[in-house]
Amino acid sequence: MALQHLNGELLSCRRCPRLVRWREHVAREKRRAYQDWDYWGKPVPGFGDSQANVFVVGLAPGAHGSNRTGRQFTGDASGDFLYSALYRAGFASQPNSTSREDGLMLTNLYTAPVCRCAPPDNKPTLQEMTNCQPFLEREFALIQPKVIVALGRIAFDGILRVFSNKDHSMLFTHQAIYQLLSGAWLVSSYHPSRQNTQTGRLTVEMFDQVWRTVRGLLLRHA
Repeated sequence: MALQHLNGELLSCRRCPRLVRWREHVAREKRRAYQDWDYWGKPVPGFGDSQANVFVVGLAPGAHGSNRTGRQFTGDASGDFLYSALYRAGFASQPNSTSREDGLMLTNLYTAPVCRCAPPDNKPTLQEMTNCQPFLEREFALIQPKVIVALGRIAFDGILRVFSNKDHSMLFTHQAIYQLLSGAWLVSSYHPSRQNTQTGRLTVEMFDQVWRTVRGLLLRHA
């Protein structure tokens, strides 16, 4: 119920005028391939298991992905890469994610971004991410994950801001592992964006290793 209340607040949020204009513009204009879709065009809530031990943090909804479908990492290439990996790792009920009605369920995993509205060029400003930070803070407080996975440098930095981390030795690199003062483990990964996956910067095997690492950290808490 607490998460539902939080998401209700989120859906009415209009704190960032630039993002409100952009998300609604995209929802009206649409991409030609999705002309028949009724775009979501609002802030996108977190998604997954409210009792999760693993919390995955991304950047922001894609203009024609989550901003269209209304669910995290749903309807674009990043989501295809992520959910297929989560399926192989046993966190997702199916390897694909196309709409909120496709039956996908997450087990022991919850996901949310640092910025809840689709930003132009996938680049939210620091102020826009700061405006969104209270939602992420409250989700962390409600879920209390044992392992947090940062998908990309921006997500990594956003997590450190939430936990007021001042340890400058915590640097973003792929497959880095740190322990936060809260006791939760922080694992960093390259973002599964098309730019990273199509260039080979992030391969299937590299990404699968991230989730094997997550499983290993969960065993420490078992």
